[in-house]
Amino acid sequence: MEPLDVTAAAGAVRAGEVSARELVEDSIDRIDRGDGALNTFVHLDPDGALAAADRIDGARRRGEPLGPLAGVPFGVKDLEDCAGMPTTRGSRWYADGPPASSDDLHVGRFRSAGAVPVGKTATPEFGAWGYTASPLLGVTRNPWDPTRTPGGSSGGTAAAVSAGFVPFGTASDGGGSIRGPAASCGLPGLKPTYGRVPNFGTTRLAQNAVNFALATTVSDTALLLDVAAGPDPRDRTSHPPTGIRYTDAVEQLDVTGLRATWSTDLGFVVVDPEVEQLARAAAERLVTAAALEGTDTDVQFDDYILTYVFVEGADQFVGLPTGWADRLDELDPLVVDSWRSSTQVTLVSAARVEERRRLLEYRVAELFERTDVLLTPTNACPPFAAGGPMPEEIGGRQCHAGHAALLTMLANLANLPAISLPAGRTSDGLPVGLMVTAPRHREDLCLRLARIWEQTNPWPRCAPPA
Repeated sequence: MEPLDVTAAAGAVRAGEVSARELVEDSIDRIDRGDGALNTFVHLDPDGALAAADRIDGARRRGEPLGPLAGVPFGVKDLEDCAGMPTTRGSRWYADGPPASSDDLHVGRFRSAGAVPVGKTATPEFGAWGYTASPLLGVTRNPWDPTRTPGGSSGGTAAAVSAGFVPFGTASDGGGSIRGPAASCGLPGLKPTYGRVPNFGTTRLAQNAVNFALATTVSDTALLLDVAAGPDPRDRTSHPPTGIRYTDAVEQLDVTGLRATWSTDLGFVVVDPEVEQLARAAAERLVTAAALEGTDTDVQFDDYILTYVFVEGADQFVGLPTGWADRLDELDPLVVDSWRSSTQVTLVSAARVEERRRLLEYRVAELFERTDVLLTPTNACPPFAAGGPMPEEIGGRQCHAGHAALLTMLANLANLPAISLPAGRTSDGLPVGLMVTAPRHREDLCLRLARIWEQTNPWPRCAPPA
């Protein structure tokens, strides 16, 4: 069986052309045959998945209505709860914990729409890195080149989807963890506005991180957002309904004449020259294909990495195990220092960081008075070594390790929707992303431009081995 996308797989199940059991069996077989070289799944539940598939097949035989994701297998990122499966967060602190008793909200919405969770996908410890490796879960590899990383922290999901193991998987994005892996694995990857997809169970203090998903097509991404978006009374940050059906907007929204601004580096990021060349060329083609109006708006931001690190660091103290302060030796050595230093933070320093964040938000608002969309590279460099570390040199220039993901962090700090699109491949054959960032709440604009790009510059849905 060829790997099906989400829309085709669910349609085939509803039409009786394939059974949900067959889809799940095919997915599990693909994982069994191919994941030894990639390490994308860190827990599998074939019995539970097949039982769920059989229930869907039984409902179809009885003529009962089926959901929009009927029978579609998917993976759940191991930062997120899926009832009946463990949640380790990539850490030895949680390695022996009991299975989750309930789903995170977005996982539950996908399941209620008929999708079938088959297992948990790899993440770095606490989702801390732009590559996917941890002492507990090992190293996850990119199906385009197993010596390279699929990115992080949703690298397990991105690699599994790109390898054709599952049509989609859940993902989260606190600083680029959907978009970065999407760019590294040749996928589209949408980060919604914070609050668009409710976050009960994982609501974040920093309000940087959003939960959503990764798939192989823009149409599938729109369908998944239709399923996942919408308010929930258990999440005080969730947004009211938009009145938008994203599967319609992705095909129909008129974007003609909107202003588009290109920036290589946001004024301060070190970017690999080949990445810049590929992404800029893709941006120019997108402007033409979508009949946008290119602008010469100057984009200059100050380096916001310290602001980002501070506000994101607050989230690591949510839901800690008892006695955590005496168990730091169990963590990845790369994260221990940040845990220790975070305990010394004062309210005065937190207030100063919040001032800097608000200033950045004002600057972003001023930018979007002069343009409608911002176009940049997604990642500052191509996929690097699978086991890390984050590069401290890009394109022959010295930088701090966070530079690889700095371009994506802007949308998290300023709460903007942004989507990464496959922009081409480097001379080494590694995928590179173009990122479209829109004003707050304009996921429809991101998706429509992505769909135009997909129609005019189609990409392989899966990595070549799949």
